[in-house]
Amino acid sequence: MAHDCSLPTMQNGVYAFDARSIAKRFRHAAIFGALNALDKGETMRFCNDHYPLPLLQQITHLFGDRVQISQVSEEPGAIVIDFVIVQ
Repeated sequence: MAHDCSLPTMQNGVYAFDARSIAKRFRHAAIFGALNALDKGETMRFCNDHYPLPLLQQITHLFGDRVQISQVSEEPGAIVIDFVIVQ
């Protein structure tokens, strides 16, 4: 079952972040800020309109082992990835 990015998720430490509604020039800064706001064990469920390979590389570089990245679903116009704070 695919995740519906239009539904807010704030249960069990999972917080929705729909990047599609954020101006492209602000997206990465907003994402990094959201990740910095999370505590250990919390998850940002990220939704985007395309697969964000450059963003994933930046997150790996900036956050290293502190963030675990796992893809939830991939459908046209709705790529969903969980970023879990593990440290």
